[in-house]
Amino acid sequence: MSLAKKIAYNREQSEKYEWLPEWFGANDFDEEMVNKIKEFQISQGLSADGMCGPSTYRRIWTERASEIQNDAEEKYIVHNSQKVKIHWDKVILWNERGGQESKRGNYRSQSGLIDRKPRMFVTHWDVCLSSKSCASVLNRRGLSVHYLIDNDGTIFQCLDTQHIAYHAGSKNKLSIGVEISNAYSLKYQSWYKNRGFGPRPIWKDVKVHGKGLKPFLGFYDIQLKALAALWEAISRACDIPLQIPNEPEGYSGVSQAVVHGTFSGFGCHYHITKRKIDCAGLNLANVLKEAKELKEEC
Repeated sequence: MSLAKKIAYNREQSEKYEWLPEWFGANDFDEEMVNKIKEFQISQGLSADGMCGPSTYRRIWTERASEIQNDAEEKYIVHNSQKVKIHWDKVILWNERGGQESKRGNYRSQSGLIDRKPRMFVTHWDVCLSSKSCASVLNRRGLSVHYLIDNDGTIFQCLDTQHIAYHAGSKNKLSIGVEISNAYSLKYQSWYKNRGFGPRPIWKDVKVHGKGLKPFLGFYDIQLKALAALWEAISRACDIPLQIPNEPEGYSGVSQAVVHGTFSGFGCHYHITKRKIDCAGLNLANVLKEAKELKEEC
């Protein structure tokens, strides 16, 4: 096969399987990359044809995954195929055992493109009993989110934050999102107790968009600590400033700066639209304070 056809094949496979020339130590789809693939294939005992087909892809993915996953002392999140240290000891990537992966087609792939620059991090509650359940619901509905935070504080990364997840409507392209596990209704309190998580806090006297909400289940402290660690890591990974919408004291509702796309920072889904109430009652200032303290410690 000619060099031109090999380059064309590699470009096609890259788009299909979402790998980059950099994975092989090359900079572009050219003769150098074909030679780099050959070197890798030889090192793996594969036929050295310079084309990254299914067998070569599995080997290079396994090697990269092991570099990201198997660090016993440090945990990482992933942005644009690059690992970023996170100061939290319970993180599971989509390609790890027990990981929760967003279904391909439920997000817009941005692999191989210029590093996208999200400006906002959107916090949701999932109204599910667990992150596993949330991931299943999102996949069935054709939706996606970058992160899940489970009841025990485990952070699941469901897809590379380079990709555009479908979680925040018109703000998908500009944002990264997390769903924090919380079934919301008080009737589920016994479910958490019976499974050893302990009673969830009950949030009362919460208002959003000028309306009061009936008492509902809040987040566990460990979930909020995980959220703060995630904010800090995302801030470093994507240059999103550690700041929250400027709300008057006691007010929770749509932020015009968020709606008009001029805000950069960390907020909630209710800041985007009056149709959403999550995460009303969440003390963003406290999460922000803890995230900043983590940053100072680094």
